[in-house]
Amino acid sequence: MKTYVILFMVVFLMHGMTLVNVTLFDGNWNGIVLMLSNLLFLVACVLFGTEIRARRRVED
Repeated sequence: MKTYVILFMVVFLMHGMTLVNVTLFDGNWNGIVLMLSNLLFLVACVLFGTEIRARRRVED
C-alpha cells in the first residue's frame, strides 16, 4: 500500500473520530479522542519518517 494512502486513511480516521465525538457523544469523550488522535498522528509521523529514510537509502 502506498504511503500517501495510509496517511490519508489516518487523517480520515482522525477527522471521523472527532465528528462522531461531537455529533453522537456531544463532546463527552474529548480526552479519549484527543489521545487517539495524537497516537494516530505519531504513527503517521513514524511511518512517513521511515519511508523517507528508506527512499534516501535507495537513492544513495
